[in-house]
Amino acid sequence: MDIWWSWLGVLLVGGVAGWLAGLAIRGGGFGLVGNIVLGVAGAILGRWLLGLFQLQLFTGLIGDLLYALVGAGVILLLAGLFKRQ
Repeated sequence: MDIWWSWLGVLLVGGVAGWLAGLAIRGGGFGLVGNIVLGVAGAILGRWLLGLFQLQLFTGLIGDLLYALVGAGVILLLAGLFKRQ
């Protein structure tokens, strides 16, 4: 049963992070599934980027949300650069 809660947590954090990044960067989101995908990909990218600079944000749920938000924001900024060209 614990594995289901961990996946549910990943999806919830990913969805919230993708939604917040969409509001901050583009002014809107990509729908529920798009926000979840963006947030989960952002969490992976955010952990990798901040790990390169050896930055440790908060731990736990808040830290996971911040990593995902940073990564999703970077993904949205890059997508905006390619979309405009």
